[in-house]
Amino acid sequence: MAGILEKLQNMFRGASIAEPVDLQHRHFIVTGCATGSLGFATALQLLAQGAVVSVTVRNNSEAIAAALREQLAARFHQNIHAFDLDLSQFSSVDTFVRAYEATSLRLDVLINNAGIHLDLMSRWTSPQLSADGFEIQWRVNYLGTAHLTYRLLPLLKTSAAISGDSRVVTVVSQLHSRGLNAEFFTPQRPYNSWNAYGQSKLALVHLTRSIDAHFAQHGISSYCLHPGAVYTNVAGKGLADTGLIEKVRSALAPIEKLFLKTASQGAQTQIHCATAARAVLNSGGYYCDLQLGVASTEADDAEVAERLWGNVQRWVNETS
Repeated sequence: MAGILEKLQNMFRGASIAEPVDLQHRHFIVTGCATGSLGFATALQLLAQGAVVSVTVRNNSEAIAAALREQLAARFHQNIHAFDLDLSQFSSVDTFVRAYEATSLRLDVLINNAGIHLDLMSRWTSPQLSADGFEIQWRVNYLGTAHLTYRLLPLLKTSAAISGDSRVVTVVSQLHSRGLNAEFFTPQRPYNSWNAYGQSKLALVHLTRSIDAHFAQHGISSYCLHPGAVYTNVAGKGLADTGLIEKVRSALAPIEKLFLKTASQGAQTQIHCATAARAVLNSGGYYCDLQLGVASTEADDAEVAERLWGNVQRWVNETS
């Protein structure tokens, strides 16, 4: 019976494992590293393979560093660096970048893991806005990530000039297929938070391809990925304050965990994109379960990608 259950779990999870790589002397930033998250699992594995890893959470980042140290041999402790970073706040992104630059750490790989999906029950009938007036999922998932990436490109270029191998790896979702290129510029559908989430993730696929188009010549490759169905705290936040539904989800958690990937399993594709030999990867590609996947046809519009990239650059430069 146990063997049958294990086979069913593996079938549903579709969990492949990234090839271990010696990461000594490689420097990573991983965003969104709360305990139990894909980011935490990613950072843990990179550290165990010898990397220097800077982790970010919105606040109390030292607690995350302490949690990582508890699970790692002492020889890896000096490789952990922790920073507060709130992607919904322009000043927080710039403060983080300045703090990182002040450490004199090199940057070889940026893993844009942080993201939110706050309305799984579609209760919002109108956009929930950030402090600076943007739909909150667009603000965090796309604008904050694009701002951070833009600010860190000089460090990535410097490292690429030395090693020839800097990377930007961004967690998106298969739900990017709910996004429409036309809605980046002229909203057409009634507001729905799932569509808004998909819109932010489609924009990140475009960002991946823009980084490749503009910076591959500088030695920077770019990848995005769908991690699969993973049991993390994202769903819990998305069901917050839903009363009975939140309680039912909590009660059924043991069953849910049987069939969803663990955070460690879900982290494997981003680890693969961040560490595998570049010869086996396709820069600008969309990955699923360690393999090159097929993104929405909406992601094939280079003109839209270029327009979004130009808008981000102008917004960052004008807001600074």
